[in-house]
Amino acid sequence: MKLSFQIKLFISLVAFFSILFALLGSYYYVDVGRQLYQEMSARAKIQSEQIALIPTLRQDVQDKDINAINTFMQKLVKHSDASFIVIGDDHAMHLYHSAFANRVGTRLVGGDNAEVLAGKSIITIRKGGLGISLRSKVPIFSDDGKVIGIVSVGYLTSYLDTITVNKMVNILIAAVLLLIALFVFSWFFTRSIKKQIFSLEPREIGLLVRQQKAMMESIYEGVIAIDKNLNIEVINQAARKLLGVSQSTRRLRGLPINELIAPVPFFDPQLMLAKDTHDEVCHFNQRTVLASRVRIMLEASLQGWVITFRDRNEIDSLSAQLSQVKRYVDNLRIMRHEQLNRMATLSGLLHMGRYDEAIRYIQAQSEHAQELLDFLSARFNSPTLCGLLLGKTARAREKGVELVFDPACGIDKPVPNLTESDVISIIGNLLDNAIEATQRAPLPHEPVEVLILLNDRELIIEVADHGIGISPELREHIFERGLTTKTDGDHGIGLYLIDSYVTRVGGTIEVADNPPRGAIFSVFIPVNAPARDELCNQH
Repeated sequence: MKLSFQIKLFISLVAFFSILFALLGSYYYVDVGRQLYQEMSARAKIQSEQIALIPTLRQDVQDKDINAINTFMQKLVKHSDASFIVIGDDHAMHLYHSAFANRVGTRLVGGDNAEVLAGKSIITIRKGGLGISLRSKVPIFSDDGKVIGIVSVGYLTSYLDTITVNKMVNILIAAVLLLIALFVFSWFFTRSIKKQIFSLEPREIGLLVRQQKAMMESIYEGVIAIDKNLNIEVINQAARKLLGVSQSTRRLRGLPINELIAPVPFFDPQLMLAKDTHDEVCHFNQRTVLASRVRIMLEASLQGWVITFRDRNEIDSLSAQLSQVKRYVDNLRIMRHEQLNRMATLSGLLHMGRYDEAIRYIQAQSEHAQELLDFLSARFNSPTLCGLLLGKTARAREKGVELVFDPACGIDKPVPNLTESDVISIIGNLLDNAIEATQRAPLPHEPVEVLILLNDRELIIEVADHGIGISPELREHIFERGLTTKTDGDHGIGLYLIDSYVTRVGGTIEVADNPPRGAIFSVFIPVNAPARDELCNQH
């Protein structure tokens, strides 16, 4: 049967405290006994020395007056806690024994009397008439300095051991109560530890850590976990690669995030505390990324954030490829639909024998398509942008909406600060919104007017429609993510992306009414202005 971590920890704590108390108890028992023997030795010596100095007793011992000695010592013994007091003469014969009166006249036992009769005071542990005892023997001197007797004051070792045991019993009771309290504390402590580790066993925690490490390194996106003080806790290999950092994860741990990534609004503490964010366009160390930030909460307390980010250029590349394929498919579908209508019209004219009208119809259709293609090719140097505008024109025509391009349109060079995919995204989203707004307006549909112009100072993109317009209460929030006036489909992202692209490069967007109905979106992007993230880095 495998024991759980909580039971193992509890048993370990109980065993540790039990062994600790046993060792401390043994040491204390020995130490108490030693101190008690020292204390009793000193007490026996003091009593024996004081008795040996009593003049009356000295005279009675010198005269060997047993009755006088017995009368005097009986009064004295009542005030002593010694196990026995013995008086002997200069031949080591009993003159008085506090415990056994019948031993008067017999020899003192123990074998330690010679030194005392030689004039020395001794403290010994010997076996005497009552058993093993701790005793102090002191010589009794006459007035002329001659040894005339012996005083022996002693404590039985059994009596001393009883005192020691009594003290240890009191200490043992206190220790047992304390040990019980520690057992209770250990049980609740182990429960608390178990709760904090989510009822996982140490082996399971170790496995989770290894799995997390493997998962972090296998993720293609950059992942950074920071604490509430904005210090790095975890960073994976993809994040180090995207940021161009060669240091190991161990060396980066504990480093402030602003030392790894140049300060940007994404790491503004007030914004971080206010809300999480997803797929925000940012600049991390001169690299454009799409970053997300999520708070880590534990019991309603902020612990830190998890930052994930990926290279926007790679996403743009994939997005451009997908968008291009989608445009090709849409254009082919629209062209197929239009060609079927044209072929049906041409077939009808031929069946009716109206050959001249059929020829004129073919010429008209060719001239209209060629005029639009010639206009776009002459005004825009980007084949991708030309393809986008041709596709949007065909799609608008299919929905009953006409796109009219201002004769002043023209882009003859790449747009500074913006990639081609950014420009495509801005123009495409504005045209989609204008076409749909016009389609939702009452018939007849007015054309959508388009101006796209790059001059020496700025890029101007203006799209004017005569659709349903934008209500004043929505105009202030129209660029927020997820906000839309459309009723179906995956919407609420187009204008948010436009605003993020334009704001990042220091541009502005103006929204105005287009009387009698509709809206005008005007985008102004300065050619030589530094991007917003660059300004933040400079400051």
